[in-house]
Amino acid sequence: MNTHIESRASATISRRPALLALALAVSLALCPSGAALAGEKAVVLPPPADDPVAANAPASETAILAGGCFWGVQGVFQHVDGVTSAVSGYAGGDAGTAHYDMVGMGNTGHAESVRITFDPKQISYGRILQIYFSVAHDPTELNRQGPDVGMQYRSTIFPTNPEQARIAKAYIVQLDGAKVFGRKIATTVEPLKTFYPAEAYHQDFMTRHPDHPYISYNDLPKVDNLKRVFADRYRAKPVLVGAGA
Repeated sequence: MNTHIESRASATISRRPALLALALAVSLALCPSGAALAGEKAVVLPPPADDPVAANAPASETAILAGGCFWGVQGVFQHVDGVTSAVSGYAGGDAGTAHYDMVGMGNTGHAESVRITFDPKQISYGRILQIYFSVAHDPTELNRQGPDVGMQYRSTIFPTNPEQARIAKAYIVQLDGAKVFGRKIATTVEPLKTFYPAEAYHQDFMTRHPDHPYISYNDLPKVDNLKRVFADRYRAKPVLVGAGA
């Protein structure tokens, strides 16, 4: 384990499911290359058929997406050109339970989420969703992602306006109809209450700890897939949160 990880961040791993280490070991035994495994799962999806670009689009728009551990989802979108900010946090529950220790119990209603701020003149909401479904996570897994199990790891879109809700729902129907995954999409579209930024030690975790076993096996391959599948959208230097969120 990276010796530079803060003690609280180290505690974060210990509170992942107890079988994390075993799951990683089994996965590595079955497929020695994490990147190869993730590469096999990466799917090149068609773009949303319904993805209007308004002539009077605002200078900034926000998308809130949940797809398993927020370290990886944040890390992917920090490398997407047109994204100006990606913040790890919690959505779906109340303020009083928007804390890692409580969310990890799986009964708060919260999902580990990422607030993505982007320039709609550079990248559309539909394109954000295409990346989300293609490389950021596996949308066919119900209430889990890889070794992480529980409602807090569910695949969920929290629209920030009615137009986003319409586009997201239509895209899920489109992808299910095309049977691009071979399994039904488990992603839900839920009303957004409030997004609560996660603790500072969770922010920019992939960038700060690329040698962490969880990151190197589960999340760095997602960035590799972003670079491979969406070369026109990939940015080498990530946009970071820094000390605050």
